[in-house]
Amino acid sequence: MSWSAALRATVRAGLHLDRTLSSPKRALRGAVAVALVVFPTLALAGPAPATSAAMGAFIAGTATFQRSFRPRVSLAVAAGIGLGVSTFLGYLAVGVPGAFPVLLAVWAFGAGMAWAIGPSSGVVAATTVAVMLVVVQLPVSVPTALGHGLLCALGGGVQALVVTLWPLDSWRAQRDALADTYASLADYARRLRQDPTAHVDPEPFILARQAATLTPWQARHRPPELAGLRGIAERIRPALAALADPKVGAPAEGPQRDRAREILGACAEALDAVARAVRHAEPLRSTRSAPLLTLLAADDVEEARLTGPARRAARRLLTLLRRAADTFDRQDQETVSSPALGPGLRRPPLFRVLPAAWQAVRRQLRPHSAVCQHAVRLAGVVTVAYLTAKLLGVHHGYWAPMTAAMVMRPDFAQTYSRGVARLAGTVVGVALSTAVVQLLHPGEWLSAALAVVFIGGAYLTLRTGYALMTACVSSYVVFLLGLQPSDPMRTATDRVGLTLVGGAVALLAYALFPTWQTARLAERLAEWLAAAGRYAGAVLGVFGEPERRGRGDVRKALLDSREARSELLQAIERADAEPVRHDAHSPELSRKQIDRARAAVGLLGRSVVLMEAHLPEKTGEPVPGAAEFAEEVRYATAIAAGALLVGQPPDFEGLRETYRRWDERLAELPGDDAVRVARAGGRLVMQALGELEKAVRPRRPVPSGA
Repeated sequence: MSWSAALRATVRAGLHLDRTLSSPKRALRGAVAVALVVFPTLALAGPAPATSAAMGAFIAGTATFQRSFRPRVSLAVAAGIGLGVSTFLGYLAVGVPGAFPVLLAVWAFGAGMAWAIGPSSGVVAATTVAVMLVVVQLPVSVPTALGHGLLCALGGGVQALVVTLWPLDSWRAQRDALADTYASLADYARRLRQDPTAHVDPEPFILARQAATLTPWQARHRPPELAGLRGIAERIRPALAALADPKVGAPAEGPQRDRAREILGACAEALDAVARAVRHAEPLRSTRSAPLLTLLAADDVEEARLTGPARRAARRLLTLLRRAADTFDRQDQETVSSPALGPGLRRPPLFRVLPAAWQAVRRQLRPHSAVCQHAVRLAGVVTVAYLTAKLLGVHHGYWAPMTAAMVMRPDFAQTYSRGVARLAGTVVGVALSTAVVQLLHPGEWLSAALAVVFIGGAYLTLRTGYALMTACVSSYVVFLLGLQPSDPMRTATDRVGLTLVGGAVALLAYALFPTWQTARLAERLAEWLAAAGRYAGAVLGVFGEPERRGRGDVRKALLDSREARSELLQAIERADAEPVRHDAHSPELSRKQIDRARAAVGLLGRSVVLMEAHLPEKTGEPVPGAAEFAEEVRYATAIAAGALLVGQPPDFEGLRETYRRWDERLAELPGDDAVRVARAGGRLVMQALGELEKAVRPRRPVPSGA
């Protein structure tokens, strides 16, 4: 994609407004919480403390809008504490000559590294940098600095209190994540009717697992239907694939294939009904497919009777769908959370997450890490913008580094879309608020009221329309700082000019010091290949040692593979928006090779899903040689992943020879179901790895000895 096309795409993304993503009630709740902080503090302590408290309430409210499955109360409290600490340290440092730029650089670097924990942490951490720049204006004593820090934390506490007393859609995020999973399964079942080898989108399953990870409080208070349904969905997915696939399920043609299509259609209707019931918190309504599904799974019609693995898959689907329906009628939490339906996942309290968060940050403290490069870039740009404004003697110089801090993101698309939108939104917001000040000359109380109104508008557009949200935030800051006397016209001119300078510096810095996702596609592909190989090894290992079933090895390997695939897809989506040629940054693999290799690894994952649907029982007979072949698959895929990282073609010749010997050994055994499934699955695994070899075959001869 060219620079002009990439910029046009990012500009449209930054200026786009989707009304369906706004939440008027939640915006009103956040604005009310800000008002409860601003007006009492203004009456009791004056404009400066009111500004600190209002900033704390604003950012804490922003944290409650982030995409997170944690309780909103804990998010608001954590954001308030972080703001209090940053404000306190900033007020202390600004009184020591030369100390504040150093603190600003260190804090900005830490805010950039917070992206290693997650996007929500990165966004909230970046806002603490902006708040530090806004509220820290004059040197103060230590007690006064502590007071301002406590007021910021108080703002977060008030937001948490309002969220507690005024709950809105407390379980909406969890319901949507689980409903999306069942809706994606319904779509998957319909696609399987036409394409028996279709792939399922793993993203809804990843989000559903994150949503099902609960704090102790959430585990005690969640609605009964949210417990267990995720585990059922995880089991439905391989059962659908096993029924549709012609190699291990219904034959490709004939009456059994027609019967399989009917069952898949009936399953799709049933899954849609479950999705609607979960999303809208309503009873499960019976569908037209319910009696049909029971009849089809029973196979009373002799000439179309399903046989073998296909029959078992159909009966398993019926059992799982009945179990999902029964979940809506149960109120006993322990019964619903039984191991048969999937054990509950625990999310530790925030303070217990700190060690894991620190480990995530440490893993990214590498020169070639995209997060580390973003942190260095953010620290450098914010500090340079601050020092430049200081040297120029501009009174409102903090607007330049504040703009840079709010604009910069780890990837190109977000940085440029937010940069353009912020520049446009800030100019409009500052011009509008300055015109209001010039015409109305509002006093302290009216300025505070206008600030609350505009912060409500910012909350309303927080999830969409970044330009409009920025305009509201800019007006909010103008009215909030307008509590103190100043020249409106000069202030507006300074703010607009410094915003343009800060935004331009941020965009230029990314262009000169980029972190292109395009250059990391081969690395993400290698990670997915290694994870898919571990998943294949875990499933094949159960065929060789059935007593290992239920230990969690297969489950963990599946989740790792799913996460690795999701990271690759996200990297590809971001790379598509970048104005660089793929071949120029990854000469070993072309974009076409990446796409073909992705299809091959996807085939590997799907082959293993089919085998997982027919895992033997713990008491079943082991498949001879399956455990040894599983180890070979794990080893060969790990070596192949390493080869991709260094630009070498993978070589599966050793694994191919091991498979030949294993397949010949199985051919001499009686053909029970476990052996047939293992042989068919092994054949598909080797086919997928063969396709991978072809996909990444070098475009130029590899030097001997390389």
